[in-house]
Amino acid sequence: MTTPTTKVRPRVIPCLLLQGKSLVKTVGFKKGKYIGDPINTVRIYDEMEVDELCFLDITATPEDREPKYALLEEIAAECFMPFAYGGGVRSVEQMARLYALGAEKVSVNTAAYEDPRLLRRAADRFGSQSVVASIDAAKRRWFGGWEVVTHGGRKRRGCDVVSWAKEAVRNGAGEILLTSVNNDGSMGGYDLALVRAVTAAVDVPVIACGGAGTLDDCTAVVVEGGAQAAAAGSMVVYQRKNRSVLVNYPTKRELREAFSAAYARQANQVSP
Repeated sequence: MTTPTTKVRPRVIPCLLLQGKSLVKTVGFKKGKYIGDPINTVRIYDEMEVDELCFLDITATPEDREPKYALLEEIAAECFMPFAYGGGVRSVEQMARLYALGAEKVSVNTAAYEDPRLLRRAADRFGSQSVVASIDAAKRRWFGGWEVVTHGGRKRRGCDVVSWAKEAVRNGAGEILLTSVNNDGSMGGYDLALVRAVTAAVDVPVIACGGAGTLDDCTAVVVEGGAQAAAAGSMVVYQRKNRSVLVNYPTKRELREAFSAAYARQANQVSP
């Protein structure tokens, strides 16, 4: 179980959505708004000394196609930081090709749900530290809780998110990318209840995604929610006030100070 009181190196990860050869940003997993060219965006993040990136091809699975390897090769050539990739991954052979192109981690979503043994085969071949179970979570319409959603948010599965997260870890996933469908693109904060429920149930790192609008949101999901990292989309591609495109990222000093302050507040709250 991941505990929110455990201090870790602050990880705020730009999560960039690929649609065709472009970067887009969605709200609630709906139609993406054009953001820009992924190659130029990677160059900007490199100049900003971002520690890691995550790329998700949001149309690969719905279109029943493979990852765009040529585009990813271009991205890898410009990406001087570790990056993870997800989208359209259905086999260990595809994963091997993605690792060979330069991906440090590969996330699997729909295929892992439909064939849970895929995670085990991947973990046995590449090591669980390189295998990410990507879980999209939507609030249940009835009875509360969250259910698994696949195919880029198009297919509700009825399966409890926490139960599936536990099974994914048993099957070999070394990390979970947990995305709130309801909070996606809202810039109103993460679903802390969702994140707490999953981090309390598994013993691997959980990367929370969906809802980041400020650095305080990121510190909250780590310090209060128990996530090991905060993935951010809108926060790092928009100006907050008018949502005009502006690729941005906190400085290392801003990250250190924000997380230090959040941990200090937490320590004061639990002190007798």
